[in-house]
Amino acid sequence: MSPTQSIVLATGNAGKVREFAQLLADYPLEVLPQSQFDVQEAVEDGTTFIENAIIKARNAARATGLPAIADDSGIEVDALNGRPGIYSARFAGEGASATDNWQKLLTEMSGQSQRSARFQCVLVYMRHAEDPSPVVAQASWEGSIADAPRGEEGHGYDPIFLVNNDHRTAAELSADEKNALSHRGKAMAELLTQLKAKGIL
Repeated sequence: MSPTQSIVLATGNAGKVREFAQLLADYPLEVLPQSQFDVQEAVEDGTTFIENAIIKARNAARATGLPAIADDSGIEVDALNGRPGIYSARFAGEGASATDNWQKLLTEMSGQSQRSARFQCVLVYMRHAEDPSPVVAQASWEGSIADAPRGEEGHGYDPIFLVNNDHRTAAELSADEKNALSHRGKAMAELLTQLKAKGIL
């Protein structure tokens, strides 16, 4: 892949854009958020992380004519039977802020002793909108739900996600620490391995 190769990132989430820029900083890629192209958000009507990631990647590739990487991720809470899952970004309703979402989650977890949870991430790479064999990578990050938010880093549910075998939340980790441990960091490592094996990277 040439140093000028551009890939569109199928997200408008500024936190995810920052993470992807950090994760791909050592590769000859120009990662452009779809907001630069005024791409309309895809309708995420899939029932799994994989389905929604493919929908988003195809939408971005079709609108821009560029290869696309899409992420679909969320938090699964065991005491809530895996919710919010694919609905993590809109757990508190359409247009809800990250704070709205984790506050709702803390409210639902009030008094709950079982607090195990995990982040899930699926990454999809599509060469073009009609790519019949998208590259898919998936990873998870185990932890638990804190009693109260802590930390100023990260985004989304990070302030209430306690990292396993650590006394800190994801929002208390440095960017480098988080990228080494997180669902997205691990999924990106797997995606890059597959792209190299296929000669794409």
